[in-house]
Amino acid sequence: MFSRRDFVQLAAAAAALAGAPGGLARAAARQQITQKDLLRFEPLGQVTLLHITDIHAQLVPIYFREPSVNLGVGVAHGLPPHLTGKDFLERFGVSATTPEAYALTSEDFAGLAKTYGKVGGIDRLATLVKAIRAERPTNTLFLDGGDTWQGSYTSLKTAGADMVEVMNALKTDAMTAHWEFTYGTDRVRELIEQLKFPFLAGNVRDTEWEEEVFDAVTTFERGGVKIAVIGQAFPYTPVANPRYMIPEWSFGIREKLVAERVAAARAEGAELVVLLSHNGFDVDRKLASRVPGIDVVLTGHTHDAMPAVVEVGKTLLVASGSHGKFLSRLDLDVKDGKLAGYRYRLIPVFSDVIQPDPRMAALVEKIRAPHKAELGRVLGRTESLLYRRGNFNGTFDDLICQALLEQRDAQISLSPGFRWGATLIPGQEITVEDVYNQTAITYPTAYRTEFTGAFLKEVLEDVADNIFNPDPYYQQGGDMVRTGGLGYTIDIAKPIGQRISDMTVLADGKPVDSAKSYVVSGWASVNEGAEGPPVYDVVSRHIEGRKTVKVDENPNIKIRGA
Repeated sequence: MFSRRDFVQLAAAAAALAGAPGGLARAAARQQITQKDLLRFEPLGQVTLLHITDIHAQLVPIYFREPSVNLGVGVAHGLPPHLTGKDFLERFGVSATTPEAYALTSEDFAGLAKTYGKVGGIDRLATLVKAIRAERPTNTLFLDGGDTWQGSYTSLKTAGADMVEVMNALKTDAMTAHWEFTYGTDRVRELIEQLKFPFLAGNVRDTEWEEEVFDAVTTFERGGVKIAVIGQAFPYTPVANPRYMIPEWSFGIREKLVAERVAAARAEGAELVVLLSHNGFDVDRKLASRVPGIDVVLTGHTHDAMPAVVEVGKTLLVASGSHGKFLSRLDLDVKDGKLAGYRYRLIPVFSDVIQPDPRMAALVEKIRAPHKAELGRVLGRTESLLYRRGNFNGTFDDLICQALLEQRDAQISLSPGFRWGATLIPGQEITVEDVYNQTAITYPTAYRTEFTGAFLKEVLEDVADNIFNPDPYYQQGGDMVRTGGLGYTIDIAKPIGQRISDMTVLADGKPVDSAKSYVVSGWASVNEGAEGPPVYDVVSRHIEGRKTVKVDENPNIKIRGA
């Protein structure tokens, strides 16, 4: 739960951004937002933790819209991060139309994007990290929460090598992982050999010998404090992604093992224990309530951007957003071997006001240069806001579903509920890079097959339970599978097998017949041997054929029980 101190800290940080009443919004109106404003922070204690997560290989500035629907179930119902829009702004005391509102919510996103511009960019992130390190040279620890090597054209073409190069250049101190594993066992090992910092994934075991595959813990000394960092990879990687790519590795939350490692770190003299996690926010909230001795959980996977720390007992949960849009700074005061105080800031990486770091900018340019013509090749233009993030269909996913229906001659299309993918604002050109930002995976086949109505319902029910099971330890998925040519009603409060109803084929308006077979096209099948063209080619052809894209909000999914 949030304490009064959380809200006081947040309000103070927002006001301090521009150093005057009205904060950053007033400065923005006068075009006076500065890099100094973004970095302003009153240091505390001996240790500064910097955290990024879920960059998804975004090297250059982008637009990224936060979700308008993010539903919590069970004990998480109504709690952050499961608040959006005006509810989120009210809970955290953020005024509408401000830069903070633009960064943290979907409210008036297209309009505010024109005012505040793009976010992220590795060269801008490098500037912030270097500035904080210069301020706190012996106190700073920079940690990466994973989902770093995947999600863009260049990461796919270099099989993750581009991101290893830039994260080495950032002088990262340690990382954990999830989508990294989709490059396959051999490639993951090759890339780890290229890292100049530890790759921590203590919950990954060899399936034959039950031995640890990767390091679990590394220790640092910062400001005279001994710090143990424990790495936790995404526990359901073989469920959410293809098992055949990592056949000899098993995952899992392994709560008992985490507890043992925390106890061992304390016994070995650690004064500060940090869990660098890709579990997801709700999983980490439950884990923190059950495993004593963790001071800080740097959480990832669910892409939540939280402008305040969440306290679970004596453990601090930090959620740093995604796509390089934010950098978290957490200063910690340690006394007598215990955490005595903290100060936090979620720093928005507003690209237009941060001076790019020259060395990193040059490295990014070098990485992108061989691909520049294809990255910038224009396929068409959008009249609509195209976004993905949210529990249910986003407009970019609807565009992908339309492409699958038409290009693969299907009655129904399915697109996975991935959380990653940049946003395009109305009037923006759609380039090849933009398509890959939504589709750049190592198993991109756009399959065409037949499903019975009964099997379609089973698919929707299974995915819904992965998201809306009231026990966070059973939430194994991303967001809800996106559908094209199919409408349905979902009651998130019901148990598995009973959530999905009123399934309708949109082409003829008829109910889905459980015994009838339907032609279905989808992509990102976790099954080996799928056949068909890569989805990025399918979507690119569709956009090129239309030139101008207009995608309205999807009215065909009815939500109950929220």
